Amino acid sequence: MVAAEDLAATVGTAPACEALGLPRATVYRHRQPARLTVGRPAPARALQPGERQRVLALLHAPRFVDQAPREVYATLLDEGQYLCSVSTMYRLLQAHQEVRERRNQLRHPNYAKPELLATQPNQVWSWDITKLLGPAKWTYYYLYVLLDIFSRYVVGWMVAQAERAQLAQQLLGEAYARQGIAPGTLTIHADRGSSMRSKPVALLLADLGVTKTHSRPSVSDDNPYSESQFKTLKYRPAFPDRFGSLQDTRAFCRAFFAWYNNEHHHSGLGLLTPADVHHGRTTAVVQQRQLVLTAAWEAHPERFVRAPPTPPLPPTAAWINPPPQHPPRDGEHRPTAGDAPGSARHPQPREVKLDEPRDRDQSTTVAAPGSSAAGNAPEPETSERPSPGRAH
Repeated sequence: MVAAEDLAATVGTAPACEALGLPRATVYRHRQPARLTVGRPAPARALQPGERQRVLALLHAPRFVDQAPREVYATLLDEGQYLCSVSTMYRLLQAHQEVRERRNQLRHPNYAKPELLATQPNQVWSWDITKLLGPAKWTYYYLYVLLDIFSRYVVGWMVAQAERAQLAQQLLGEAYARQGIAPGTLTIHADRGSSMRSKPVALLLADLGVTKTHSRPSVSDDNPYSESQFKTLKYRPAFPDRFGSLQDTRAFCRAFFAWYNNEHHHSGLGLLTPADVHHGRTTAVVQQRQLVLTAAWEAHPERFVRAPPTPPLPPTAAWINPPPQHPPRDGEHRPTAGDAPGSARHPQPREVKLDEPRDRDQSTTVAAPGSSAAGNAPEPETSERPSPGRAH
């Protein structure tokens, strides 16, 4: 500003401001004398200091200390006394920090965002329960599905007539023993349903040395693998509008999971089946596919314009909520919040809510044996059809 004033004295204000790139309004404002800050005058009708103290003393009196200002105002009027308005009482109390919510208010804790990484099978499992419509209105069957997020392999499933913690405990224990999990090597993720947070399940996982995590409350995309697998199930062309019986439901699920484990070429796994990835057959299958593609290129190289064809590869890591600054590994796709669950090749996942709200029916429960696998991305080969409900 001093340089601008010195130059302005020689060439004028406008040329000086233009040469220095300074707005003229700033120079003119700087030349004006500083304005004195004048406090707001007290209105003539305001209470005097002695009157304010009298009102405060009355509000602090034992008979009025637990009363609202409106109650005090009305009581004084009935006694033939007027000191001030209700709003003035509130202003006086506010000036002394005496206006607040007296009841204990619920403070919601800040739940940590679950960030889980799996680089091989049996590191992170995801499980959930969905409802399948029964033969009549308000009748449901409950499908429990336990999914490995790296291979999309369903390591356990069960169809029952109710949602109970004891059934979930049984399913988790059997799947743990069947997969031969070593203590301290597995993390199981679920939403915040009653069975997921039940004491029997928590005690079982603690005894097995399994770490458990849960989705945040009111967050719909913290358990994407199970949610997407439920969509794949319910968008199958053979999926019925309603199941005729418990046995009918189990027969359908048994066929579906067997197909999904061993025959379904999962788009999120480089078109490999979940069984291939889960059981370590990825390298052999990819090499065999490369031989076929190489032979096709040698026979007709003109059909491959840019480069010899290569088969798609499965991702080397599966994330639930990848951190924003996660550095990519060698040859690893850098996951972002927009990636499909566990897939390095499908941006913009579609969150799916297909099942109806849970019914806490406590009818007789029967567990179904067996295990299988499922995927987590919308399947291109299935027909788009209305869903029977919401998956939770």
